[in-house]
Amino acid sequence: MAEKIDSDDSKLDWIKWTVVAVIVLGGVYANSYFAAESLLLRTIGLLVLAGGAGWIAAQTTKGRAFVNLCLEARIEIRKVVWPSRQETTQTTIVVLIVIFIVALILWLLDWGLNGAVSAIIG
Repeated sequence: MAEKIDSDDSKLDWIKWTVVAVIVLGGVYANSYFAAESLLLRTIGLLVLAGGAGWIAAQTTKGRAFVNLCLEARIEIRKVVWPSRQETTQTTIVVLIVIFIVALILWLLDWGLNGAVSAIIG
């Protein structure tokens, strides 16, 4: 029975995506049409339209999959072990030293090649 409901939902997805596209295009048009109005009012209107379009998009098969992906990503982010302040400082110092060394090597290479080319050209 659930497969039948899913197939019916997926058949209606194109209608939902069409409604989302109409809302987005209507928001773009309304924003330009009401350009003389307050920026705050236009922003609030666009946020309301974006929320409505997002809610409708989340009702589709791909929209539900995206919402599930975001929820799973949130769970995974909580599992990350973030570095301490000391580790971050030490890593930053190492990166800056490596950048300085590579810049020095590139400068010496540029200086040497410039001298060689100048000697050949005259």
